Amino acid sequence: MALSCNAGISACEKGEQWRRALALLGEMLEATVEPDVLLSYSAGISACDKGKQWQQALALLSEMCEATVEPNIFSYSAGISACDKGMQWQRALALLSEMCEAKVESNIFSYSAGISACQKCKKWQFALALLSEMCEAKVESNVFSYSAGVSALEKGSQWQQALSLFSEMREARVEPSAISYGAGISACERGEEWDQALWLLCEARQGKVKLDILHYNIAITACGKSKEWQASLSLFREMQQEKIEPDRYSLTGATIACSRQWEWQQALSVALELWQSKLEPDTFSLSATIRALVWGISRQQKT
Repeated sequence: MALSCNAGISACEKGEQWRRALALLGEMLEATVEPDVLLSYSAGISACDKGKQWQQALALLSEMCEATVEPNIFSYSAGISACDKGMQWQRALALLSEMCEAKVESNIFSYSAGISACQKCKKWQFALALLSEMCEAKVESNVFSYSAGVSALEKGSQWQQALSLFSEMREARVEPSAISYGAGISACERGEEWDQALWLLCEARQGKVKLDILHYNIAITACGKSKEWQASLSLFREMQQEKIEPDRYSLTGATIACSRQWEWQQALSVALELWQSKLEPDTFSLSATIRALVWGISRQQKT
């Protein structure tokens, strides 16, 4: 009976059928078949995690304690992951603290899920604290935990600390991912550090990280904010060379960058590409083009 039920719960977990997993677990308890902590409860919690049911996952963890069944690393990690998906950062941290009290050693999965939960809720201070705690516990960080940390700092507009994490990744020989670079470039854009954004973009290309339109759009915006129209246009042309089709945001960003420095001819050139591409111009690109043109005409009239 226990074997077949465990197999069924595990199958439901893999198939993301959390309701069926809980139903099977309930049948085991009613039939007084003692659940196995690893195969039954942990699989049930994992099923709730995959089904984005953090309340049910926490209820199962609480049920384990009441039944004097000690949760293990698998059940805790699944519970923290469920809290991450449910954006319950305080509950995720509470579970990590509970693990410590129960003398269950946290691993890369539990820490990463906790950092991700803090990142989603814009709690960058707590995300950094967990990364530091991982180091003290001698748990090796991976690209996922670092990326979540960089994303948390990006949301908190902490570009300098985001760049520090990239330095830590290099020292730890962890290769940043496209997600890491995207968050880092975005952090620099928020801080109006266009040169740092370009530096990260260049490093990503050298590391043969597959970049997409989002990376370029953020970098173009960063250059535009700092009135670096030449760098903005250079990125715009580079996208085309890399066979990344510019979208409305790319074209708008480049147009605005040119208009801020009164480069009306360049602004008009990019605006024409926007219209020829059959992409619908937005208010920002139209006003930027008009502003640049008005300035260009008035300048010609004076000469």
